[in-house]
Amino acid sequence: MSNSKATSLVVGVPGTTLDPATRQLLTRLRPAGFILFKRNCENRAQVERLCADLAALAKDWQPASAPLIFIDQEGGRVNRIGWEPYMAPPGAAIGALYARDPQAGLRAAELNAYVLAAQLAVYGITVDCLPLADVHTPGAHDVIGDRAFSADPAAVAALCAATIKGLLAGGVWPVIKHAPGHGRAGADSHHELPIVTTPAAELASKDFHPFKVNAACPFVMTAHIRYDALDPVACATQSPKVINNVLRTQLGMTGLIVSDDLCMKALGGPGKERAEKALAAGCDLLLHCNGNLDDMAQLDGLPPLTEAVRQRLAALPARGTPQPDVLAAAYAEVTKLLGVKAA
Repeated sequence: MSNSKATSLVVGVPGTTLDPATRQLLTRLRPAGFILFKRNCENRAQVERLCADLAALAKDWQPASAPLIFIDQEGGRVNRIGWEPYMAPPGAAIGALYARDPQAGLRAAELNAYVLAAQLAVYGITVDCLPLADVHTPGAHDVIGDRAFSADPAAVAALCAATIKGLLAGGVWPVIKHAPGHGRAGADSHHELPIVTTPAAELASKDFHPFKVNAACPFVMTAHIRYDALDPVACATQSPKVINNVLRTQLGMTGLIVSDDLCMKALGGPGKERAEKALAAGCDLLLHCNGNLDDMAQLDGLPPLTEAVRQRLAALPARGTPQPDVLAAAYAEVTKLLGVKAA
């Protein structure tokens, strides 16, 4: 177990290896974790080496029971590793099966997550940014689109629960996102700040429902969206009203709250200011994803993790270790259920 020196950062790195300049900056920043993107993922052996190097570098300040190495491996159009024998379909495909046969849909969601997790865990990746609890809303921006399970909040909630179960059993911690709901955003928060004017009662009955049902998920990712009925000034990531009043109190979410990427254009101001506003609002961990060392250097001097956050990291739930025969059976069953071509 680490000492208390880690900061709240979860950072991207520039390339496929750790060059001296990256090592030096990471040692100065002492991030609580790392996140991988396509630029970091060239082949199997390289990703395994990179994860081992990140874990070894951070061993002196690592705050959790295992290295925190995140990835967005959702399936469909959002994958960072593209060569696995099982490549998941988009969430909407699982939702469509659920609409036809709920029992089969739930089984597929759990097995899909189990196989995904098992594939990731081999590399030393410990956190997958999944499931999406965003409720699909016709007419919204397609940044979510077919990544969402369904337009039915109850279906989304059930499929998220199955996904969380499968990810933990398969060997990684899940991150439910994008709280309190990105499904009705009319813009892509990578490029601008979406503003949602939906009344609070409607948000509570629809958008919030999957998060409330899955309130115990170990990690929760915030949305860079301004919900005028909740806070007409700040987006969720930087809003104490949303994080404390809605996520923590109204929805009862107990997991570690992770900001969406601080580099996204939905947020304004310098990088350090973005980080400080998110921390002040109640975020526990801060994603900084672009891997630009000059940008990351602006974040030097952030305070160490609080004792409460360190305790929650130390108490993350156990992750499974799939056995080869069980994994093979899961692979065969999920490819049949979802009609995914076997590699």
